[in-house]
Amino acid sequence: MKGAAPKPNIAPLNRVILPCMNLGVARIDHIQIAAPEGCESWAREFYGSILGMKELEKPPILKQRGGCWFQCGSQQLHIGVEQDFRPARKAHPAFAVFDLDELRERLQSAGVPVIEDGALPGTRRFYAEDPWGNRLEFVEIAD
Repeated sequence: MKGAAPKPNIAPLNRVILPCMNLGVARIDHIQIAAPEGCESWAREFYGSILGMKELEKPPILKQRGGCWFQCGSQQLHIGVEQDFRPARKAHPAFAVFDLDELRERLQSAGVPVIEDGALPGTRRFYAEDPWGNRLEFVEIAD
């Protein structure tokens, strides 16, 4: 079938034993968003100043790779340099926010277009792009 995704070369697990094992994925530690070389100042402005994430010190061994890291709740957001960078248009992180309207205003004031999405009943959300065109979703935390 043309265009079909290749099937992984992994044997199916015996799902009966999985609940007894303590090897499952516990949580997301970090997500990484790709960006072009020289992205650091824009990353600090967008993710740090506009979105309000605290920058984290990268380990010295990884600093030479470029990019930067931010704290996002109890997880981390890593901005990584990709040599042949292309923005992610479909795959995206979704950030939970307390005040969607205030964030929308901050983004729009900074010249970042916002795309409203009311397709999910009972959920307030919108999409935007980071400085390199990566798709981002912002979802309001329900009271």
